[in-house]
Amino acid sequence: MVSSGAEVRGVERTRLASGLRVVTEAMPELRSVAVGFWVGTGAVDETGEQLGASHFLEHLLFKGTDTRSAAEIAHAVESVGGDMNAFTTQEYTAFYVRVPDDHLALALDILSDVVWEPAFRPDEVDSERQVILEEIGMRDDTPDDVVHELFAEALYPEHPLGRSVLGTRESIAAMPREAIAAYHGEHYHPANVVVAAAGNLDHERVVELVEARLPQQSGARPARAQSRLVAPRAVIGRRRPTEQAHLVVGMRSIARDDPDRYALSVMNQAFGGGMSSRLFQEVREKRGLAYSVYSYRAAYEDTGALGVYAGTAPERVRETLAVIEGELARLVAEGLPEEELAAAKGHLRGSTALSLESSSSRMHRIGRSELTLGEVPSVDELVASVEAVEPDDVGRVIERVLANEAQVLSVVGPFDPEDFA
Repeated sequence: MVSSGAEVRGVERTRLASGLRVVTEAMPELRSVAVGFWVGTGAVDETGEQLGASHFLEHLLFKGTDTRSAAEIAHAVESVGGDMNAFTTQEYTAFYVRVPDDHLALALDILSDVVWEPAFRPDEVDSERQVILEEIGMRDDTPDDVVHELFAEALYPEHPLGRSVLGTRESIAAMPREAIAAYHGEHYHPANVVVAAAGNLDHERVVELVEARLPQQSGARPARAQSRLVAPRAVIGRRRPTEQAHLVVGMRSIARDDPDRYALSVMNQAFGGGMSSRLFQEVREKRGLAYSVYSYRAAYEDTGALGVYAGTAPERVRETLAVIEGELARLVAEGLPEEELAAAKGHLRGSTALSLESSSSRMHRIGRSELTLGEVPSVDELVASVEAVEPDDVGRVIERVLANEAQVLSVVGPFDPEDFA
């Protein structure tokens, strides 16, 4: 252990000699604990024949270890009333368990076992390969998922961010067990992991349990390759005989640690973040063009994205697109009036508080923050950053993102993408 201390109320952080970081948030009023292992490796770290390896590992690690089968892992967690899950993103992978607080040791023991000592039994690798191929098929049958992946491909052509986290059918079908195990050996080192826990817990006890199960190997994941961003594609699409057309309009945006990220969040909330937003009111309430319409932002280490999604009848897709583009243009020309700015800040302030009332949500917040930003700001600091956003800040981020970034369109529906070129 090389450092430890309370950074904000209830949150403590320790960096072990191995480089692994432990961050906890005490919530003594609860009777649960949520524990997560956050690994700083995701789909952007894959090369060549590794496409989909990070997500493949997410599936395989719960399939069993040298001492536990998949059924035994599930039974151990569920027999005490707990639950477990995992997910893969472009830049990191997370594995987590939530249990009653008196089973903290069990949660940490199971997560340590699956993350550090997966068995990679050949029959289990092959069975999970089929599961992932089915997952790819399910994605391909869901046009409102496909359109978002096409949007990323259009924004980031020839770049890892433009690839699907799932990999391809070809890469998953061809990926041998040895390659997956080698990828785990290259990336799953203590220095590349944050262990986050929240709930009714003692920080020093969590550190003790984590240290007791640390692997012997040291080192860090290979340096992340820096890929060059090239010009985005203006239009990308896929013809499908769907009842509804799905479209995403957007552009590249700012990185996750950019000082303007709070202003962008406020602008996004006012523009398309809820039922009172401009998009919802104009596209759905006034014109009845869509059931679902919203804007969203994504933020990565070096770049980001701002997108607007809508699903509408194929014969109304051009009208819907025109309304969205008109609202984007109006935002650039007029900015946000004071009343919309205040309402957006009020929503973000309240929703932040409401979203952090469980051990799971607190664990996700501190784990993601520590892994991606290297710090865990307090909720009060987050709220203060939102409250500090002024009209000039929103105007600046509108100019940076909406006015100066190339706009792209992705579309899925019963027509040719060339029709929108």
